[in-house]
Amino acid sequence: MTNEELILHQYKLYSESKEKFIDRTFRTNKFYMVLVIVLMLLAFTTKGLYFARLTAPTLFSIIGIISCSLWWLNMDSYNCLIKIKFAKVLEEIEKQLPVQPYTMEYKALRDFRENKKSFVFSDIQKILAIFSFLAFLVILMIEVIPAFFVSNVI
Repeated sequence: MTNEELILHQYKLYSESKEKFIDRTFRTNKFYMVLVIVLMLLAFTTKGLYFARLTAPTLFSIIGIISCSLWWLNMDSYNCLIKIKFAKVLEEIEKQLPVQPYTMEYKALRDFRENKKSFVFSDIQKILAIFSFLAFLVILMIEVIPAFFVSNVI
């Protein structure tokens, strides 16, 4: 195997692993979206139920806050790995190839974003995670604050 064939083979393997990683990122985000929606529905529909000393909406809100935090951290980690680890390595390997498709794609995307103000899908998901976090926080406050005042009055 010549040096050029070896470089091309390494490039293909790394490119495939990047695509698999991106697919795993989408599956992870889908999991968190479904989890947050289910927890939100449970928090709204279980008013009056108790688990030990906590109301069901309080418990589901706490789990929702934790889930949203983990979701955001996961997205941030995945984005960092995709941008730095995969993109930088592929760019370095591409320098040794006659054509550089990832570099060309990145330049085209950068030009498109500069000419048109747009959100990247991951930005929208991060915003959704933050809004969900805030919604769970509001539900938690609605549940906790009245209980705090009632226990102080007695």
